[in-house]
Formats: sequence, C-alpha cells, structure tokens
Amino acid sequence: MLYKFLCSAAVLAALVAPALAQSPSAALLPGANAAGDSVIVEMNKAFKRGDKSRLTQLLPQARGHALEPWAAYWELKARLGEASPQEVQDFLARYAGSYQEDRLRNDWLLLLGQRRDWTSFAAEHPNYRMNDDREVRCYALLVEHLKNPTIDARLSDEVRKNWYAQSGTDDGCTAAAERLVGSKNLTPLDVWQKARLALEANRPNSASNAVAIVAPEALGMVAELNSSPIRFLSGKYLALRTLRKEIITLALVKLAVSDSEGAAFQLDGKWALQLTAEERNWLWGLIGKQTASRMGTQPAGDALQYYARVTKDTDLTDDMLAWKARAALRAGNQPNWQLVLKAINAMSDDGRKDPAWTYWKARALLATAPPDVASAAMPPQRAEALTLLQSMASVRGFYEQLALEELGLKISVPPRPAALTAEEKEAARLNPALNRAAYAIMIGLRSEGVREWNYATNLHQKSGMGERELLAAAQFACDRQIWDRCINTSERTITVADFEQRFPMPFQGAVVRHSQAISLDPAYVYGLIRQESRFIMDARSGVGASGLMQVMPATARWTAKKIGLNSFTPDQLNDRDTNITIGTAYLKLALDDLGGSMPMAAAAYNAGPGRPRTWRGQIGSPVLDAAIWAENVPFAETRDYVKKVLSNTTSYAAILTGQPQSLKSRLGTVGPRDAAVPEPNKDLP
Repeated sequence: MLYKFLCSAAVLAALVAPALAQSPSAALLPGANAAGDSVIVEMNKAFKRGDKSRLTQLLPQARGHALEPWAAYWELKARLGEASPQEVQDFLARYAGSYQEDRLRNDWLLLLGQRRDWTSFAAEHPNYRMNDDREVRCYALLVEHLKNPTIDARLSDEVRKNWYAQSGTDDGCTAAAERLVGSKNLTPLDVWQKARLALEANRPNSASNAVAIVAPEALGMVAELNSSPIRFLSGKYLALRTLRKEIITLALVKLAVSDSEGAAFQLDGKWALQLTAEERNWLWGLIGKQTASRMGTQPAGDALQYYARVTKDTDLTDDMLAWKARAALRAGNQPNWQLVLKAINAMSDDGRKDPAWTYWKARALLATAPPDVASAAMPPQRAEALTLLQSMASVRGFYEQLALEELGLKISVPPRPAALTAEEKEAARLNPALNRAAYAIMIGLRSEGVREWNYATNLHQKSGMGERELLAAAQFACDRQIWDRCINTSERTITVADFEQRFPMPFQGAVVRHSQAISLDPAYVYGLIRQESRFIMDARSGVGASGLMQVMPATARWTAKKIGLNSFTPDQLNDRDTNITIGTAYLKLALDDLGGSMPMAAAAYNAGPGRPRTWRGQIGSPVLDAAIWAENVPFAETRDYVKKVLSNTTSYAAILTGQPQSLKSRLGTVGPRDAAVPEPNKDLP
C-alpha cells in the first residue's frame, strides 16, 4: 500500500488545517507533537552540518511523525557512501511513492555512476521518476552507449546539451563525453567548446576536466592562462599546431571576459591569421557579447562592429546571438531590424522558442515587410509575423502581453475556470505529499517543503499533474496562505488562468493605504511584492533583505530617516506594516528620482539606483522603447525582474480596476536624464 509508513492522509490533512498554516501550535493541531517537531528540526540542522551520529541517535524519536520520511532520508543520505545496497532497497520499499524515496534513488544512482557499477545502475534507473538530474541522465546515456556502442546522433546530441548546461564539475556528463569522444560520437571541437564555455563562466575546474579528455598534457597551460591570460598570451608567438590554437583560443576567451577591447586588440593584431575561422568567429562573437552588455557606457555600434567580423553566425552560441539582437535593437533612434532578424534566425530551435525572440522576430518581420498593397495578398513576412504573435499572445507574461497589444488587444482578467468540485478539492486535501510539504513549511523547513511540493505537482507522475489537479493543489496552498506555492502552482496551467490564485492580494488594506498615501500605484506595489517575496512574511534573502518587500537594513535606515520615521530600528522590518511603509517609501523615492519610469525604478529596487542611472545612457544616447531597454539590462536577474514586475503590475491593475490595461503605456521610453532637471535624491542608496 502506498505511503504505508505514514499516518493516514486524513490525519495529515488535519495537521495542516488552513487556520493554523502560518502559526503552528502543538496544543491546537490534532495529533501534532511539539516535541516531535523539535526532533525533526534538530535532525535537519544535524544533516546540514553533517553530523551522522546525531542523526542516527535522533531517528528513533522521529518514527511515526508526519515528516518521518525526511528524517529517515537525512539519516541515510548522510552515510550513503557506506550504506549497503540492502539498506537502500529497504528505504526505497518503506517509503515507496514518496518524494524522499525518489530523492534517495537520485542520490544512489549518482553514487552507482561514480562507482561505475553499471549493472546496478541499469537495474535501478527505470524506477527513477524525477528524471530532472542532468548528471544522472548522462550516466544513463553512457550505459545506453555501452550496451550499443555505435554512432548515435541522438545520444551524442543529448549528452552534449546536458554537458554544456552543467554549471559545475560533474562526473556523469564528463565521463559520457569522454567515452563518446573515444567512439567518435562527439568531436574534439565539442570538447574545446565546452572548455570555452566553462572559462567564460569562470569555472576553471570544468574547463580543465574538458581539456583533460583531449589534451591532458596541456592542463598546466590551462592553469597558467586562467591565472593571467594577458601574461600567457604575451609569452606566446606562434600557434602552429591544433592544440596550441585551441589553447590560445581559451586564453583569448578568458581575456575577453574581463577586457573585451584587449582581447580584440590581441586577436586582430597577432592571432587572427593563426586560428581557424570557427575559432575567430567564436571569439568575435564573445567580444561582441561582452561589449554589448555594457549598456550606458559603450554604444551599441561598438558591439555591432565586432559582430560584423563574424563570417558565420551559426558558429555563435545562442547567448552571443541574443546579445547581437539586443545590440541591434538599441543601435540608434530606430532598431536595426535586419540585424535583429539575422541574429534570431541564426539561433538554435530552442533559442528561437524563447518568448523574447519570438516577439522580437515578429516585430522585425513587421518592420521589414513591404507595405501592404490593397489589390495584393498580405506580404509573407507580415503573415509570418502575425502567426508568431498569435501563437504567443496571452496574459501570462511580459512578451505574451506585448504580443496581445501588437494585435490590438489589451490585458484583461480572463474568465475564471469552472469551480473546483468537492471531489477535486478533497483529492488535493488528502494528497500525502502536499500535506507533508505544507507541514514542513509550517514548522520552518521551507526549502524541504517547497521541494516536496514541486515534486508532487510536477515530477511524481509523468508530465506532472493535470490542469484541474494543479488548480486544486494551488487552492490547497492559497487556503493555507502558502502564497508562493499557490502562485507557482497555478501559473503552470496552460489552457486556463485563475487570476485569483496567480495574483493574490493579501494585506490589501495595508498595501493600498500605504501606496495611495504617497501617490504610488497599488498595482505596482503588488507587482513588486509578488516578485520579491511571493508574500512570504518572513522571507529573507542571502544578502540580508527582509520581509514582504525585501528591504535591506541599510536602505531601511536611510529611508526611515528620509521620511521622518525617527524611532525605526532594523528589527522592525519583520513587522508587516513597517516593512510596507519603508518599502513603498523607497520605491516612491526611486520612482521620483528616475523620472517616474516604472522599469527603471524596478531595476533600481533590484540592483540599486546607480545602475539604471548608468544604463539609461549619457546625454546624446538614444531614447529607447522601454521594452528594448529592459531586454538590454546587463544583469540576467535584473532583466528578468524588471519584466516580471511590469507584467505583474499590469495584471494587478486589471484586477484592481476591472478595466483592460496596457503594458506598453506603463513601459514608456527610457533615455538620458534631462540635464535641466535637478536630481531629487542624489544620495538614494
């Protein structure tokens, strides 16, 4: 019987009753055990510090607790390297069907792969449900290849894709790549490109692991060039052999990341004729990318001059081509639409599917299409553009909303889906994984609860929950005020959108009151809070920002002084009203400082005001459509943040006003500050 180790689902459901989700109390929760909760929390701490003996000591006290699967997982995971296969199988059987079962299976498969125990790996892998670990997938592909060691383009393409996407060193994809290079499924160029990507991302160990596959004798040079690429290059004069060419290319990659002009000088003056066309194209593409990402300090034309040195755009990565498209969008008072189109068309199929490039390709096609002639059929370019826009237009995101507006529509609240039935609600209420996740969140184990929740809704069954199940799970979270799971789960529905779930408005009285008191749009505040904290009251970032509006203590002190809140102390940021007061005041000051531009103020809130002041450009810089400006924000996190805050704001405005809304009108334009207008807050932190 599934979940045979646990108390009944009905009892679990009672443990996370809606009224108690945010303030657990052992005295009030039926069957709850405050001492048991303390044991679980203590075991979590012991697991994080690697205290195996303490975990083993505490495990018997966790038996029978609602979160026993977590306790057992931590205890076995901590000593998995020394555990017997039978212990692992006993765990998998005891907790069959749970997240913890498949989580341990994931860990066990990684260990079997590291041990090269392919027989045991092949026996266990078919039971793996999550299938979201690239390293495990690479091991599985390697096992597949070992069974049938022939040339297989599908297998090699998947290994390459997973290997390139790995952010750090990993044994699985490196081992698979090494084997496939040996069997000529992958080429040495594939390996060198992995090394280039790793050095560009400042991951020298990953670069060395790649180079070791094709040129282990060059590892000393890789370490040397990583330490000081310019010193390395200055001591070399010829690249006569393929190996030396690739090492020189790696040195130029490393240099380009920190000094694109210096890399361009080295490439143009000394090395270009000694490298292959592919190597030169890659380097010019990287130099163009690095230059393009310095918005506000370097004209887009400088980057485009570097990109013009590329003889074959398909030699570039999607990331390089994205920055080429961005530079072409802000090339002057009008985008260079032909270059935008050329860059997007050179991307991979996956790259072109990104909503950003679907939208900008449609805009480029419209801009370059011949004019309509009354007696003729619609030009093919215009027809293709409209097809692209229609394929993505919806209320679900930034570019989807812009596509709606390109088609002459506005952003409105969609019709609510059919009401959940009692049976659908009950299925969610009795789902053991959802209850366990909610319980973990309730006692402060948010990370664990979120992981189990995501597994239950997305990975437990192939393709995840159906749309009605997702709506019921989202409502389960909404009812318990677990707002981040409410939002994230509801956002995954495709054919319907429940805006009450996706855009909740807790603390509406406080948010509206504080916003309107300082002439700030409440929809903008809600749009920002939704992105900052997902309405988690005790949210705390890695850099110390706190509360609903994620305010930094130093910023809070400055803002409090600015608005006359003289009795403020940083610990008050945990108070809801104080957090909203400080957060809205700072947002308003940033908005005023940046001329009322919502996109720039959002960027200031995320990255500090100095950066959008730079990114807006100097006197003489072009005035940009703010959608183009937002897409060119150099930091990926801030770029995504600005787009999501503005999209959220538009949706909240539609809810609050009951009227169709325009994202474009909120975006406006972005250009240099009017020198005749004084800066209102030069000291804005």
